[in-house]
Amino acid sequence: MALLESLYDPDREKLKSRRSSGKAKVLNKAPAPLQVTAEQILREALERQDEEAKAPVLRITDPEELASYQLRKRKEFEDVIRRQRMSTGIWMKYAAWEATQHEWERCRSIYERALDVDYRNHSVWLKYAEFEMKNRFVNHARNIWDRAVQLLPRVDQLWFKYSLMEETLGNMDLARAIFERWMKWHPGPNAWESYIKLEMRCSGRREQRLSRTRQIWLRYTRSHANVESFMKWAKFEEKHANIIKAREVYARALEELGKDAHIAKLFIAFAGLEQKAKEIDRSRVIYKFALDHIPKHLAADLYARYTAFEKQHGGRDSIDEVILSKRRFQYEEELKSNPRNYDVWFDYVKLEESNNNFERIRDVYERSISQLPPLKEKRYWRRYIYLWIRYAIFEELTAKDIDRARSVYAKCCEHIPHEEFTFAKVWLMRANLEIRAKDLTSARKILGESLGRCPKPKLYWGYIEIETKLLEIERCRKLYQKFLEFAPDNCLAWSSFAKLEESSGETARARQIFELAIEQQALDMPENIWKDYIDFEIKVEELDRAKDLYERLLERTKNVKVWRSYALFEAQRGAIDVARGIYEKADVHFRAEGDDGKLSRVDVIQSWKEFEIKHGTKESLEIVEKKTPKQVKKKKLLHDESGNATGWHEYVDFIFPDSAMQRSNLAILEAARKWKRRKLDEDEEMA
Repeated sequence: MALLESLYDPDREKLKSRRSSGKAKVLNKAPAPLQVTAEQILREALERQDEEAKAPVLRITDPEELASYQLRKRKEFEDVIRRQRMSTGIWMKYAAWEATQHEWERCRSIYERALDVDYRNHSVWLKYAEFEMKNRFVNHARNIWDRAVQLLPRVDQLWFKYSLMEETLGNMDLARAIFERWMKWHPGPNAWESYIKLEMRCSGRREQRLSRTRQIWLRYTRSHANVESFMKWAKFEEKHANIIKAREVYARALEELGKDAHIAKLFIAFAGLEQKAKEIDRSRVIYKFALDHIPKHLAADLYARYTAFEKQHGGRDSIDEVILSKRRFQYEEELKSNPRNYDVWFDYVKLEESNNNFERIRDVYERSISQLPPLKEKRYWRRYIYLWIRYAIFEELTAKDIDRARSVYAKCCEHIPHEEFTFAKVWLMRANLEIRAKDLTSARKILGESLGRCPKPKLYWGYIEIETKLLEIERCRKLYQKFLEFAPDNCLAWSSFAKLEESSGETARARQIFELAIEQQALDMPENIWKDYIDFEIKVEELDRAKDLYERLLERTKNVKVWRSYALFEAQRGAIDVARGIYEKADVHFRAEGDDGKLSRVDVIQSWKEFEIKHGTKESLEIVEKKTPKQVKKKKLLHDESGNATGWHEYVDFIFPDSAMQRSNLAILEAARKWKRRKLDEDEEMA
């Protein structure tokens, strides 16, 4: 039993239980007394490493040992080659070893065997030729290079090495012949440039070397007809101080490449050449030509160079022209992608107007207005129509050409699809132009045409305003009559017509217009026409008529605003009792409506209370205060469409003292307040 107790370890059992549950935990999380760093571990491991074993040095003392060693090494290489015949590295090691043994024929045999396996591997040819050159077998090396370039003419390194060997040996004619053979294959730019450098390294007169080199450049640009080749040729001529030849090269590039030569760096280099030659006008022409033919997104560097050029050599006008041309080019590029972007057209026009060039401004305006919206819907035309308006304003105010402005408005009206929609602003501005030109007859014809083709309230108002300023009352009456025939529900038109007659001293006419107006059944804002009618009667001091209007209005509507306005009207004329009676009638009416008239009754009582404070007595004010309701917060359970409760809504309700049910509710509330007050007093006494 004691033995079993000694074997039982509670901590070990806890650890086993944790491991079996899959949640092993560290029991002792305290740091170890001895800390070991990673650097210390690496240092100790390095110190305990044994020195690497070195292979023993093989010393051969007689021919028999040498032959045995060579036989053994060759057998090893041959065995490896049989297993890895396609491994080029094994062949190269084998050949290099034979070369160390000065076995030239054996080494050549190994290279030839490797070429039989894979002659397309140019590294074998390179190693083979380098072996022959290193050991000064020049003819052998020349033979290998010749075979290599015939079999692999597209490997540039073979040609380079071949020509380098002949140049090193001083055989410049042979090196030139190698390049000529190579050029027939139309190699890349590096080959042509190496050929040119070779010619420049050749001995002889400088002019002869330059002449031969130019012939190579000419063949080079024909083989590689691109901007880079021509630019290299031009820089070559510039380096050798031949500005005329360099200019000819740039001109040849623009002529032969055509649109492919429209690259910013070519024009920058060409202009820079002319600038170095002090040909400022030539350089400016090149820059301007480039800016007109290169896309905007590719000409950022060109614009920067041109700006710097003009700052250095030009005046203020030329610098401004650079900035204008740059922004003009940006707008043109944006309009290419979206010609109906009218915001860009506005900016473009503004740019040209700042330059004050009438021909350019008119050209941009004509191009912009030619971009008609895609559909005959007014929302597409709202922005577009302002191009016409700005064009006409420019012709009238800036260019001082009334005939052109008149023509612009006429063309604009021809383009607008008046059967679908119209723009009253255009018609009115066109008519005002004729008025400023002192041609009133034309202005009336234009407005009459607009009302006949596409009548709109705004057109009527504009035409009436013009005739009113001219004091043409009869014309205004006719226009109002036409307007009311067109829109009999427009209360503002009725009121304005009546006010016109009132201002003319025609009170009877004005009253008759108001009477006709209130008889209309579908007015847009009938309360306004009634208010204007009542104000009119008050203004002409026909108070009895005004009172009669209030009574007629209350027959149509019981709106709380009408009751309040009626009562205030009577109070202002001194009929205090009559005004109080109106409030009482309003209170009775809204009390009869129950919950539907509760809020309106609250407004009536509030207005009545203010009235009594100002005009009544203490007793009359107490009567109104007794009618004042109390505000009570209530909660209402809300339900969704399926009938499920979604929450509570808190709202304010009004309890009027003159309601039996409400009186009982008030009594309960009063009793609750008294109980709460008594409870608070008892708590204070106990404390």
